Amino acid sequence: MGHTEIPGVRIPIRSWADPASIEDGAARQLQNVTTLPWVRGLAVMPDVHYGKGATVGSVIAMEGAVCPAAVGVDIGCGMSAVRTSLTADDLPEDLSRLRSRIEATIPVGRGMHATPVDPSRLHGVPTGDAAQLWQRFDDVASTVSFRRDRAEKQLGSLGGGNHFVEVCTDTGGAVWLMLHSGSRNIGKELAEHHISVARGLAHNQGLVDRDLAVFVADTPQMTAYRHDLYWAQEYARLNRSLMMALLQDVVRREFRRAAPRFGEVISCHHNYVAEEVHDGVRLLVTRKGAIRAGRGDRGIIPGSMGTGSYIVRGLGNAASFNSASHGAGRRMSRSAAKRAFGPADLAEQTRGVECRKDAGVVDEIPGAYKSIEEVISRQGDLVAVEAELKQVVCVKG
Repeated sequence: MGHTEIPGVRIPIRSWADPASIEDGAARQLQNVTTLPWVRGLAVMPDVHYGKGATVGSVIAMEGAVCPAAVGVDIGCGMSAVRTSLTADDLPEDLSRLRSRIEATIPVGRGMHATPVDPSRLHGVPTGDAAQLWQRFDDVASTVSFRRDRAEKQLGSLGGGNHFVEVCTDTGGAVWLMLHSGSRNIGKELAEHHISVARGLAHNQGLVDRDLAVFVADTPQMTAYRHDLYWAQEYARLNRSLMMALLQDVVRREFRRAAPRFGEVISCHHNYVAEEVHDGVRLLVTRKGAIRAGRGDRGIIPGSMGTGSYIVRGLGNAASFNSASHGAGRRMSRSAAKRAFGPADLAEQTRGVECRKDAGVVDEIPGAYKSIEEVISRQGDLVAVEAELKQVVCVKG
């Protein structure tokens, strides 16, 4: 299925979304983005929905500028997944112990490790990544409240909201490990700090939406933001790397007799900025709720906590700036989900999944999300599906 073009204020909007699924607030946000003089292109993914400033599920290409609110406050949020040598037959009928072991190893919500995780004791985590990250820490904005001790202890922890750790099986019976997380509260504080700075700049005073305030090239504010942005993106990537290594250790211990092996870890951001060349022009491409899907790029598009997820390979569609959706996308807000559903609905919609089924996670109920099958079907020219997964264990933040 190809895209449609929607007239924008300055530029057309390329959309892969079902027009009926774009709520009025999100449509206004998309139009607002096209008023910015630095924007050279806007692509809308099939999971698009209302966000802060810019919609979730949008790809914004700017020349000489970047909008921090168009990244989202969880800088570097993304996914990791790996196929194991285990099969569905290796899994016990009762998966509660496995979920408990995962929850005991990877802190969730606001939790963190009592002492920082040592990358050198984990399989597959380059120790140099952490060393390089902390070498750049002293130049991160000093106005935010977090400090290195807290930042180190939060590495390897899940966070809250829609973040999760899952054990899945694919249609061939292979067991996969998958997780979704970002830069924890550190990235959020950095994002909010820079959004506030951007709002105060003179060139942003006449915008239709103050949340679309931008930094422009060759200014100290842009330099400071890009430093902190890229630092937080690497922090998020390392956080997922540590969690995946911890998760693999849990699986090794729980399935010692099967001696599980693990393939190459797939990892992709879906809230981030990258400097890329499109049509011969060097642009800053912001993907907020979107993954890079250049030709051959492997990606992960998850559904909700009771539906399927997909491992995909990018087709390199230039019209989307080599992008694809990041997930199912919400069809109702968290507060609306809590009003519409209760724990009994959650239990029914997550039947067969070992997970929390209490009021604390009702806002993550599958019914609050769009159909992942519909989202995938609308981007056949963006990605090819390699594997379809279904979770059997889901640990929620």
